[in-house]
Amino acid sequence: MAEVSINQARKFYGTFEAVKGIDVDVADGEFVVLVGPSGCGKSTLLRMIAGLEDVSGGEIAIAKTVVNDLPPKDRGIAMVFQNYALYPHMSVRANMSYSLRLKRVPKPEINERVNRAAAILGLDDLLDRHPKQLSGGQRQRVAMGRAIVREPKVFLFDEPLSNLDAALRVQMRSEIKALHQRLGTTIIYVTHDQVEAMTMADKIVVMRDGEIEQIGEPLDLYDHPANRFVAGFIGSPAMNFMQGTVDDGVFRTSDGVEMARVGSSEATTLGVRPEHLALSDEGVPLTVEMIEPTGAETQVAGKIGSQPIVGVFRERISAWPGDMLHVRLDHEHVHLFDPGGLRVARSRSSAD
Repeated sequence: MAEVSINQARKFYGTFEAVKGIDVDVADGEFVVLVGPSGCGKSTLLRMIAGLEDVSGGEIAIAKTVVNDLPPKDRGIAMVFQNYALYPHMSVRANMSYSLRLKRVPKPEINERVNRAAAILGLDDLLDRHPKQLSGGQRQRVAMGRAIVREPKVFLFDEPLSNLDAALRVQMRSEIKALHQRLGTTIIYVTHDQVEAMTMADKIVVMRDGEIEQIGEPLDLYDHPANRFVAGFIGSPAMNFMQGTVDDGVFRTSDGVEMARVGSSEATTLGVRPEHLALSDEGVPLTVEMIEPTGAETQVAGKIGSQPIVGVFRERISAWPGDMLHVRLDHEHVHLFDPGGLRVARSRSSAD
């Protein structure tokens, strides 16, 4: 196992800067997720750590050794790709042992490592099959097994679940997290799916346009986003944003609807998560546009004034498009953002 230190890492493609001076420290045994929209630079950064992309500037160190000029095979890493990258003509056993055979590891040790990894991943009965005989989830487990047998210092995962269906993604998330808890190995994991990030990570790195927006534990980012981008990216359904102004300590929407008492503030945007709305006869009017019952919860999409809003309620709601509901905000969970999108602190006098 090993820590990973990224210091002012940069990546240029011609004049385009894909990674813009990033600093990240990954502790020994930590599960860190790089998350952000497509094109934000997260996969490029992962490939720089792996040695699949040159580093244009800055330093990357693994176990306190700068690896900028080391080939991938000498970095002590193993990478699991989105497309599995299995050899179709080889059996599962041969796929998993291939890197060890290239290194001329003794055959008894190869068999021991493969059998141990197969037992961890539930592949014991599949070792003689070929990739075309496996399901997507089984193929992904083989790809993970191939990484495990190398006994790397660091595991790198590049969107490994994006080719799987929804149910299998949930299952594989649990398996990868259990694997990390069992092995205690350092993991850096890339995804665009914030649900994956929230459920798996010890620490999340939120990226946008080649830069880091915020680093923190999942619930810290959820409860205390640094800016509107992070607030909107982390959480599903996404946070609601209402445009307006603060007057006499009260945030009013641009339609004049009084939303919350927030104290003195220069905020022009109020944010509230869907689960922090509640039905209330004393609340503000919400015009229903769509209702989606899921069994345990009911999701309501509509408008307050002219501004769209989504609420998630535990109640079973009988309403039709055009009907009016009344909702109140949980004032303890209101977020305020300034014109530049930065989160601003609420006044102590704002509590109801």
